[in-house]
Amino acid sequence: MEGARRKHFRKKNARLYQYVGPERLRLAVAGCPIGVRIASLGEIENWMSSLEREPNAAGLMPASFVVDLNGHMRVADSNSEHIAVAGGMPVLAAGKIFFGTGDRSLEVVEITNQATGFCPEPKSWEAVAKAIEKVPLSHPGKFTSEYVYRRCESCGELNVVKGNLFICDFCNASLPKVWNCSRPPKLD
Repeated sequence: MEGARRKHFRKKNARLYQYVGPERLRLAVAGCPIGVRIASLGEIENWMSSLEREPNAAGLMPASFVVDLNGHMRVADSNSEHIAVAGGMPVLAAGKIFFGTGDRSLEVVEITNQATGFCPEPKSWEAVAKAIEKVPLSHPGKFTSEYVYRRCESCGELNVVKGNLFICDFCNASLPKVWNCSRPPKLD
């Protein structure tokens, strides 16, 4: 599709998450392969069999994932940076996913929005669910662990909010209640 503009899926009101992680990391993974697009059970099985690793102690296969601009899930080894999985592009969602075999069929057992390079909100689940259901795969119906991210407006650092305490881990300033991770830090 060189020279032609790609058409991107994006539901009205769906947030587009830009990469907000360290620039040095983006540059370091720029040449890494993009995540494998998953559109069928066979593609997941092929991807899993191509890995040089075994399931974890719980029998689950962990992966890093993103939902791309076309609404498709892309996966890579769980040690992969989300910006590499996304091919350097913005995403509709990102996190960690754990595949397992329940009742002899492949399913999503655990899934999170843990992706500090994009800081996706828990409400990004809607895009995730649609991507998983396209395959189709059984899933838990929500993130099994949800992460809330905020940028400190005093020191500029990104934070994971813990225990519903909106306090910066770096400077102890109050964090905003509204998602603000796409804004560049306001530093004096």
